[in-house]
Order: sequence, then C-alpha cells, then structure tokens
Amino acid sequence: MAQDHIWAPLAEGQPTHHREPGQMIYLQDTEAAQFYYILTGTVKCFISSPDGDERTLALHHGGELIGEASFFDRQPRVSSAVAVTPCELISVNRQHLEAVFARRPDLAISMLEYLARTVRLLSGHVDSAFLQADKRIARHLLALEPDARGLLHCTHEEIGSSVGVSRVTVSRVLGDFDRRGWVETGYKSLKLCNRQAIANFLTEGVG
Repeated sequence: MAQDHIWAPLAEGQPTHHREPGQMIYLQDTEAAQFYYILTGTVKCFISSPDGDERTLALHHGGELIGEASFFDRQPRVSSAVAVTPCELISVNRQHLEAVFARRPDLAISMLEYLARTVRLLSGHVDSAFLQADKRIARHLLALEPDARGLLHCTHEEIGSSVGVSRVTVSRVLGDFDRRGWVETGYKSLKLCNRQAIANFLTEGVG
C-alpha cells in the first residue's frame, strides 16, 4: 500500500487532497510550485497540442510521484494531469520537501533516481516516434514501473494511447510477445517474464 511506500515521509503531517475522475490536478504551461505524491487512485499525464490533439504520456498509480520534473527545474509544466479514478494525493512544496530531506537525507538519492526514470520515459516518447509499432510497445513496457508482485497495471487501450497505436495493434503485439514467452497477459495487467529478450528486440537492426 502507498502508506508503506518509500515516499510515505512526504505525507507526514500533510493534508490529503481528493480528486474525482475527470478532475484536473495541474495544467500544462502553468507554474510548478509543487508536485504530488499519489496515495491511492490512478492519474493520467498527457500533453496537448495547440490544435487540441492529446497524447497520453503515462498512467500513474498509488505510490508514485507526478509533476516533479517541472517542479525541480522551475519551468512551466510540460504536461497536464487528470484523475482517472477517485484519487487521494499529497501536495509537496519546496519548504515541505526541504524539511523531509533534512530528516531523511537518503530520500534525496531516491528522488534523483526517480527523476532519471521520468526523463528516460519522456525521452522514450520522442524516440518512439521513429520506431515501428511493436518496438514502441516494447519500449513502453520496459519504461513502466512494476508493482511488488512484478505486475504492470495497464489495459491495451492505455498502452495504445501512450504509444499512439490502436488497441487492436497492442493486442496483436502482446499476443506475439506472450507466445515468445516474453510476457504473461492478465486482466488489466501483465508481467514481463523476459526483460532482456524485450530489450534485445529493441536493438535489432540498430548499428
């Protein structure tokens, strides 16, 4: 549960913010005076183009952080975040974060590692524009963070929205990956059985 997560110190003494499905948490191009720790629920982060097109970047769940990249570089937010399910969140501003780091300096390294994963995920979205569909899906799976049981919680529609392909294409590709023994598919979740094989698949034909 989120209360037992590494980021639990961020919630100590802080009020909980509730969001219903469809409620915005923050907006693209606005000031990032805080980031958020998700206690429960699912949040979608997405970018919008000037003509109104929308592209999902990631779905985040309890125990994860959102909005931290723009918070740390003090630049306007590059994406928006909206609640997909009922959510409980903790808002973390700079003063509170400094107080937490003073008590738990070990969390600073964990935060750097988390930021590095965020940057890698965003970079993957740029690079994926030049990949064929099956490799886009493979890269996206490798970028997702599994739960304690090693499961990735995502539907075929969510994966398709994140990488810009149809649900039918996602189902076809995951079926192929399953037959190869790389993944095991389940209800709204899947398990990566052979990460190295998926990583090798990404590099086929490169160099």
